[in-house]
Amino acid sequence: MTATFRQSAAVAQEEEEGGGGGATGLEVERKSLAARPGDPTMAKANPKVILSKSLDIPFKKLVLSQSNVRRIVDGVSIEQLAEDIAHRTLLQGLTVRAVCDDDGKETGIYEVPAGGRRFRALELLVKQKRMSKTQPVPCILREGGLAEEDSLAENAQRADLHPLDQFRAFQTLRDKGLGEEEIAARFFVTPVVVKQRLKLAAVSPKLLDLYAEDQMTLEQLMAFTVSSDHERQEQVWDAVCHTYNNEPYHIRRQLTESTIRASDKRVRFVGVKAYEEAGGGVLRDLFDEDDGGWLQDPALLDKLVIEKLTGGAEKIRSEGWKWIKAAVEFPYGHTRSLRSIDGEQAPLTDAESAQYDALRAEFDRIEAEYAEAEELPDHIDQRLGELETAIEGIDNRPAIYDPAEVARAGVFISIDTDGSLSIDRGYVRSEDDVAVGGESDGPGDGERQAGDDPADHGRITVGDDDADDGQAAAEEEEGPRPLSDRLVTELTAHRTVALRDAVANDPDVAFIAVLHALCLKTFYHQGSDSCLEIELKSTSFSIQAPGLKDTAAAKAIDARHQNWEKQLPEQPADLWAALLAFDRDSHAALFAHCAASAINAVHEPWKRNANRMAHADDLAQAVALDMALSWKPTVDNYLGRVTKTRILDAVREARGDAAAQLLDHLKKPEMAKEAERLLADAAWLPEPLRITVRTDDSDGTPADAPALPAFLGDESATEAAPAAVAAE
Repeated sequence: MTATFRQSAAVAQEEEEGGGGGATGLEVERKSLAARPGDPTMAKANPKVILSKSLDIPFKKLVLSQSNVRRIVDGVSIEQLAEDIAHRTLLQGLTVRAVCDDDGKETGIYEVPAGGRRFRALELLVKQKRMSKTQPVPCILREGGLAEEDSLAENAQRADLHPLDQFRAFQTLRDKGLGEEEIAARFFVTPVVVKQRLKLAAVSPKLLDLYAEDQMTLEQLMAFTVSSDHERQEQVWDAVCHTYNNEPYHIRRQLTESTIRASDKRVRFVGVKAYEEAGGGVLRDLFDEDDGGWLQDPALLDKLVIEKLTGGAEKIRSEGWKWIKAAVEFPYGHTRSLRSIDGEQAPLTDAESAQYDALRAEFDRIEAEYAEAEELPDHIDQRLGELETAIEGIDNRPAIYDPAEVARAGVFISIDTDGSLSIDRGYVRSEDDVAVGGESDGPGDGERQAGDDPADHGRITVGDDDADDGQAAAEEEEGPRPLSDRLVTELTAHRTVALRDAVANDPDVAFIAVLHALCLKTFYHQGSDSCLEIELKSTSFSIQAPGLKDTAAAKAIDARHQNWEKQLPEQPADLWAALLAFDRDSHAALFAHCAASAINAVHEPWKRNANRMAHADDLAQAVALDMALSWKPTVDNYLGRVTKTRILDAVREARGDAAAQLLDHLKKPEMAKEAERLLADAAWLPEPLRITVRTDDSDGTPADAPALPAFLGDESATEAAPAAVAAE
């Protein structure tokens, strides 16, 4: 915020043409060129002060002096100043000197050495016929001394208004009935500037007093405007004022730590407007980019999310699905144990087909026309977006399903990353499935299965089934302790997904991995020593790590899986013939995908096997897995769930001792947030995500490496090497 009170016309009227007086920001430096007491250059004090006399001089007898020292135009324009004088008249008179002829006699004309901008504004009003040439102008008649001294002194000895006085003055004007738009118009600033200054005036009086005493910077004060809670503002200041971490961004983070960003997909789904209409409050930052602000009532947001999800599910109910499950998001792999049914898109009508062709033709034409343009004009970019949306709407039109399949299948409804409603239709649970040939896997068709009440058909379930363990580990400040099984499980789940993706992209390694597992089972009866679960019992995880399904590796696996599903026949009986028709490359790629799906490198407390995890390291080395490309430490996935000692160790390892020392005085929540920022691009990984190279405990050589000859293993025996060779 760089505007100053000099930009308001009232103060501009008080500025003179002398000196470079005037600040360039709200933090004003007050200077004075007045002589100090005792200065030898100061004129001898006159026992009696005689003030210059004032005159009302007709404007036509005034001329602009060439003795003005101001050469740089700054602040309010002449036009704005003229409008201000027209609105509230002249607030400060002009300083003038009589113009004499060559004989030293006064001519009746007066020059203006101080107040030139006001003179020009009056001159403009006369030209506009809004003021008469004979209009008397209040003036101060100066005699003796230098005209340049008058111009310089009037500006240099003027005390600039403190920014806080300006904020409070705006507040007073609004309290007396002036609206923000009217205040902005009167002082020639934008309404946004008025809003900003009123917001600053509304900060806790205690903090305003600290700012007035220069104990707080303007940037820090601006950060406190995010919240209107004076008590919370004061609490945050008390917590940060004596620490190194008192930057404005940290203050904003402290004031918004219990809120939800407007960029959150739940907020996009519900809409800020709907949230506010329901009585929810939003914190907004008028001084910095805030992505729409912060929502203060998470409970209200969750209620609105559930209501809207339920509403979306109710619309789907009429399609006849057996069950509908809705949640903000579902865990990764939640559909892998279910059979999906395929629908057929309804054929386009002639009108729809013609519309589609027209949209596609226009899109292709615009793309070709602007193919060489570095940046698209706004209206063209907007039109392309509209065309893309319309084309996608036709391409993704609802599919038509077999009614018999619909009667035993269900739908998952969730929120997509962009806040839109995601509807995933057509999944059959094993207990609802019917085998080929009409035979049921469960009770006969005429028998009702347990829980298959007709009243429950189309039942809507909202919410996640997985409950958080709710147990927080006790804080150990003295030193690092082992990571919790839950956290290690989640971290290795991330690693397993990334490892699956990497192996799927390396068919040779995937083939050897499966061959290794098969050989263990066939010849050594040690199949459990492989991290590949060839039985493919399940491709989901017993414990879900936050954000697992949104990772790049998970999305790549899902896309690849869907692509293979399209190429394989619907009936298992036709699979063999289809595979025989595939070429060798397709065999290898499909084999790699299936082999990768068998990988289980997740730490499971109930299923400890060191050799299995060691094999996962071997496999990761073989495919050159780099977890730093797909995982970064955050408060949610690591830093907020370990001790302060581990946080500092991570920062020290990635950024050095100096960076760790900047955090060691913070409380754990603040430390975790700052560590997340410091580690964002550091490629740092916790132990469970690193590749452990299997070595011998004694000398670091591979455990399965053959023993070296004595003369190669001992440097002291180097000289004896020729003799040893000769002896052989």
